[in-house]
Amino acid sequence: MTAVDRRSFFALAAGAAACSQPQRQAAAPVIDFHQHTNYRGRSDDALAAHQRAMGVSRTVLLPAGSRYGLAADARGNDSVAALSGRYPQEFVYFANELPDIAETRQVLEKYLQSGARGIGEQKFPVECDSAAMQLVYSIARDFDVPVLLHFQHEAYNLGIERFHEMLEKFPGVTFIGHAQTWWGNIDAAHDQAVMYPQTPVTPGGVTDRLLSDYPNVYGDLSAGSGLNSMLRDEEHAREFLARHQDRLVWASDCNDSAANGPDCIGGKSQAAVRRLAPDDAAVRKILHDNAARLLKLSA
Repeated sequence: MTAVDRRSFFALAAGAAACSQPQRQAAAPVIDFHQHTNYRGRSDDALAAHQRAMGVSRTVLLPAGSRYGLAADARGNDSVAALSGRYPQEFVYFANELPDIAETRQVLEKYLQSGARGIGEQKFPVECDSAAMQLVYSIARDFDVPVLLHFQHEAYNLGIERFHEMLEKFPGVTFIGHAQTWWGNIDAAHDQAVMYPQTPVTPGGVTDRLLSDYPNVYGDLSAGSGLNSMLRDEEHAREFLARHQDRLVWASDCNDSAANGPDCIGGKSQAAVRRLAPDDAAVRKILHDNAARLLKLSA
């Protein structure tokens, strides 16, 4: 891409399916709640350039566990802490570890004590209400930090239909739901085996009810699943974003390394929020304010 082409790209309107709005960054800060280091081999420098191109003012780095790379070749706690240390005004990080190994508590507590602002992305083959996951939730409660979970049918954090029991058992913990099964379940008629449904949404699904009924649950709009939840039925999305504007955080979970789109998932989902949210106040909540509150950011 030439310099002229790059300038033209960055000048696209907010409603375009593009990957950047840097000229609005100072007036309207954006927090990306979901990124990974070494995502499919992407370098730290490429990640930093990508986030700046999207107009992101602060990014949450989610590490892998010690034995799994989150199905994305993502790196672990030391990697995200190091990048946050290089760019402390641009990146914060969470702590992570497998929930069902002997080292779980030791590892999570080590990185939380060192400055991690949450736990996740918890993306491991366990039941969401298992004893192992309840250990993670109890650590989050002790450190007063949120937990971000990847729900995927027959793969990760199984048993979303029972998740409300955890919300009730740990009322002081903030839970952030993400991924295919989380977003598929905005639909009361959802087929759990379908990862990216294309049918119109029947309101009142499990996720919709959780967001409505429990003050300690939020939704992470990242990745293809979050984008699909908005684009599959835009009439429903407008109502959903309006109804849950205080409980949603925008995020990318995008492995693009070119920083010049326009096919970046993060750019498309940011544009969808700007287009479908009811007003500027709701847009700001979803793109910044809700995340800032969860992360305890003063600015």
